[in-house]
Amino acid sequence: MTDGAKDSTMHLSLGPLQYFWPRERVLAFYREVADWELRRVYLGEVVCSKRRELRWRDWIELARMLEEAGKEVVLSALALVEAQSELSAMRRLVENGRWRIEANDLSAVQLCRERRLPFIGGPTLNVYSHRTLALLVEDGMCGWVPGVEQGRALLQELLAAAAADGVEVPELEVQVWGRLPLAWSARCFTARAYDVGKDACGFRCIQHAEGLPLATREGRPFLRINGIQVQTEEVCDLGPELPALRELGVRWLRLSPQAEGMAEVVQHFGLALSSAVAPPRLGAVNRYWLGEERPAAG
Repeated sequence: MTDGAKDSTMHLSLGPLQYFWPRERVLAFYREVADWELRRVYLGEVVCSKRRELRWRDWIELARMLEEAGKEVVLSALALVEAQSELSAMRRLVENGRWRIEANDLSAVQLCRERRLPFIGGPTLNVYSHRTLALLVEDGMCGWVPGVEQGRALLQELLAAAAADGVEVPELEVQVWGRLPLAWSARCFTARAYDVGKDACGFRCIQHAEGLPLATREGRPFLRINGIQVQTEEVCDLGPELPALRELGVRWLRLSPQAEGMAEVVQHFGLALSSAVAPPRLGAVNRYWLGEERPAAG
């Protein structure tokens, strides 16, 4: 396990793969990742337990390969646990004996707490107050990824309240690139779009490398459907906000994997970290971060 000691330097991390890709494509992707300038890589299925192109041993082999390439590896747990079999798989994940866990559900937090294992709190834990933050730190949370809906102002308020109350704030990690997950459901949106049952979905997700586009009645791009998850249509980019992220004490900049052009995205943010000037915006404005409403469609 890589030392997670705090420092004052910002680092790049690659978040867990949100989409369902064929096995060989996933393996090839992470072989490329091994050569990228990333400090931390998250591995594992976070959306749907039915996505089994990769088995447990495949993820472990990828973890070892990336660790040998000098990356810190974190194993990500499901964001929505619905069955005993999923809880059993999560227990196996927590008890891997080598790598830290990203807990995206309170069941993962509980398993880590029982075993006194440090963990990183994922963006779906719904931490909206410094008191909740304090409880999770007591449970062993050593890093925290705020939810994508928590903008700069909300995060500032929470951190100020934590400081005033003497609450230790774990290392902060913020998603700075990628489509934002907006909602999760026990229902499968992709299966519904194909008018099939969730248990007979035929793994339709694998046909959409970056989710199934959803348009308005007027035909304008609106959202992306990704199994039980709904995402923004836009790929949001916090690159120009790097000065504000530094001021907040953010230590990790999370990039969310995409099917094409990911190496260029990593290179772009790597250069930004070594520059005194904020980078140009490549993606869309993250209005959650700025606390702005989306403009009405013309």
